[in-house]
Amino acid sequence: MKKSRREFVKTGAIAGAGIAGLTLTDAAAFGRHKSKTKASESSDPSIVRVGFIGIGGRGTGHVHDSITVGGLEIVSICDISQAAIDNVQSLLSKNGHKPAKAYTGSDRAFEQMLKNEKLDAVIIATPWEWHVPMAIASMKAGVPYTGVEVSAANTLEECWDLVNVHEQTGNQVMIMENVCYRRDVMAILNMVRKNLFGELVHCRCGYEHDLRGVKFDFKNEVLTIGKNARSEANWRGLHSVRRNGDLYPTHGLGPIGVYLDINRGNRFLNIASMATKSRGLKKYIKDHSKNDNSLEPLTFNSGDIVTSMIKCANGETIIVTHDTNLPRPYSLGFRVQGTNGLWKGEGGGDWQDAGEQIYIEGQSQPHQWDKAEPWLQKYDHQYWREKGGKALGAGHGGMDFIMLSDFYDTVRHKRQVPLDAYDAAAWSAVSALSEMSVARGGELVDFPDFTRGQWIKRHPSFAMDVQFPIDPERDYINNLF
Repeated sequence: MKKSRREFVKTGAIAGAGIAGLTLTDAAAFGRHKSKTKASESSDPSIVRVGFIGIGGRGTGHVHDSITVGGLEIVSICDISQAAIDNVQSLLSKNGHKPAKAYTGSDRAFEQMLKNEKLDAVIIATPWEWHVPMAIASMKAGVPYTGVEVSAANTLEECWDLVNVHEQTGNQVMIMENVCYRRDVMAILNMVRKNLFGELVHCRCGYEHDLRGVKFDFKNEVLTIGKNARSEANWRGLHSVRRNGDLYPTHGLGPIGVYLDINRGNRFLNIASMATKSRGLKKYIKDHSKNDNSLEPLTFNSGDIVTSMIKCANGETIIVTHDTNLPRPYSLGFRVQGTNGLWKGEGGGDWQDAGEQIYIEGQSQPHQWDKAEPWLQKYDHQYWREKGGKALGAGHGGMDFIMLSDFYDTVRHKRQVPLDAYDAAAWSAVSALSEMSVARGGELVDFPDFTRGQWIKRHPSFAMDVQFPIDPERDYINNLF
């Protein structure tokens, strides 16, 4: 007999963190194919054999934090830069690890790595346009688990490629959205699942971050962008030249997608987006090119601020903002609002930040915000209670450590990844769909259903907390199942 959603939630909560989720066999059944994986050469099944593709700033951070997590062997590394290879080899040596086999010399060196090495997992941290080709190559090469940085895909075709190859091979891809693991974000997840905010109605999020100094390389009084620039200025700024939409949606939308059970009893239905005029990057060129006018003719297609509204199958709305071309402090602009209260997270995740505020009807003073810190401490997620001390020395305030720890635990125990191919596709699709809507004057554009109808029967499994399980009364999603 099929379990009711209430029974499922109770048994899922008892299963708790670390054992909730599907096995590889279950995942393959969902995709209708058996997993085609290479056997690991490690004699110790608890040791994860991992390879890294892309070891620039972000990739090196992943290597460092992976060493801190422990329980793995860094088998191979791949990058077009020999300096990056040398830097990571030095990092491994300093931390008592043997040198990794290095692959370099061409843009396609990763293919040789995937062909030659027997790996349990691969982590990809490269320019955006390489994410999907590399993830597909990894899955097709038989790597059971592939972690890909954000955004996972740029076009709808790429989104479908991730889903289709996952289903064809049975091998898994996880979108490495670290903000889903941010400490305040995970505490709010506990509050959402305990029904503190009531039935969710409306959410806001975004990526509001001054990236002018990232999109351009400024050295020796000369501003450069594109092939002659260093680091992310080599490629990231060119997206603002060519595209007009929300180019980087997942830092904000990932957590909101988890709160709203997207792909697990709920889904995105449609989106409408509008973009402002483009002024910020041209002004940045003017302000920083006093001795060099070579970039002044450059034009930017990307509006300085792109605002999107998304409608969900269960009736919620989401406002997503992309704001990276103007001077401003950092914020992801969170708001989670339900029938019983709301959270406003305007800062960078610090519990004591003035932008972190909560209001719960019947517990807060009427019409007055509570400081968020007492609430967040009370509902601190189990992952952070258990690993927070070790995590705080890692990247992005520790959330990178929590994310990687969860990823490697999943690999080690052969479970379903917590943020899967369907999440990668749905969250990343905002970029392509917002571009379509902006080009059509803000016209409403439909989301593809990347799960092909399975979202109706799938259930939440991300970061299940034993101490704060899902409230069985929170049955407004999938209440027929």
